[in-house]
Amino acid sequence: MEREGKQIHGIHGQEVFDSSAPPPFRIGDIRAAIPKHCLIKNPWRSMSYVFRDVLVIFTLVAAALYFDNWYTWPLYWVAQGTMFWALFVLGHDCGHGSFSDNGTLNIIVGHILHSSILVPYHGWRISHKTHHQNHGHVEKDESWVPLPEKIYRSLEIKTRILRFTLPLPLFAFPLYLWYRSPGKEGSLFNPYSDLFSPKERKLVMISTACWGLVTFLLGYLCFLTGPIQMLKLYSVPHLIFIAWLDGVTYLHHHGYEQKLPWYRGEEWNYLRGGLTTVDRDYGLFNNIHHDIGTHVIHHLFPQIPHYHLVEATEAAKAVLGNYYREPKKSGSIPFHLLKTLLTSLREDHFVSDTGEIAYYQTDEALYNFFKTKSASLFQTT
Repeated sequence: MEREGKQIHGIHGQEVFDSSAPPPFRIGDIRAAIPKHCLIKNPWRSMSYVFRDVLVIFTLVAAALYFDNWYTWPLYWVAQGTMFWALFVLGHDCGHGSFSDNGTLNIIVGHILHSSILVPYHGWRISHKTHHQNHGHVEKDESWVPLPEKIYRSLEIKTRILRFTLPLPLFAFPLYLWYRSPGKEGSLFNPYSDLFSPKERKLVMISTACWGLVTFLLGYLCFLTGPIQMLKLYSVPHLIFIAWLDGVTYLHHHGYEQKLPWYRGEEWNYLRGGLTTVDRDYGLFNNIHHDIGTHVIHHLFPQIPHYHLVEATEAAKAVLGNYYREPKKSGSIPFHLLKTLLTSLREDHFVSDTGEIAYYQTDEALYNFFKTKSASLFQTT
């Protein structure tokens, strides 16, 4: 029997909302609350963001080459890495079809944007579609999927430590592209991976070829300008981009103050899975990376263009009620999210092998290791 969301007793008798309870509304109720114009895609407006970001990227390159000193290079790396991340988000919109209603335009722009930052467009697009179609499902989700305890316990101790110790989790994306997640097989470059259907294999081959072409061009530029120059202009910003991608995508599915459910079997459905996602406030970066922090409505309605997500979210709150969790307000720089990330990595390690509603559990040995390590570091400093 379905039960509506209710308050349950938490620590010290405090009442905590039971987010695992089936919601008393349907996805159609949420959609009806969202203004119809929020679903309309304007390709000219979408392209204007592409031109804006590309202009900023080339301006940053010109400024870095003009000043060319070790005071300005670190500023360039952070700024350019952030802009690479912004390009990724626009390519992500192409993959969802929220960039425009023109499929050919989406494919062309998506390939240009993603290939330029070494992301295989179709391979990633299809894996991301799988993530959205199965969000919140323990076995079927594709992005930052929780490890069942049996798989977690099979990992070597050093692997567990590395997996949950910064900075490695912030640089996991290239490993995911090549090997996917623990417990899953295949690669986003391999058209014969079980992630892809036979009709999708040709698309994956095309994207892999585009990735290879850009890799060749970057190697040629290394030959022309020297590896150190390319390291400064491209490689370091690319690492910053990967850190943005891994950090943001992790925080959209982990680290809320109250542990959120993951589902299996009959307890899972598209709406309940989508409601386990979390919105985040990134301060001054919200506009720069195209309001990707408005993640709940994006997950439920990925066809909504990014420039309508804030309005759509505000309209949906009346229906969502307690199932929507207001993000903690950020200052200009979202330093508060670093603490959230660290806390989650220390506490959210695996889920039970059984049960249709599961919550992250803590490996006490690993938690104590991190606690001891932090105490030793504090005493040293």
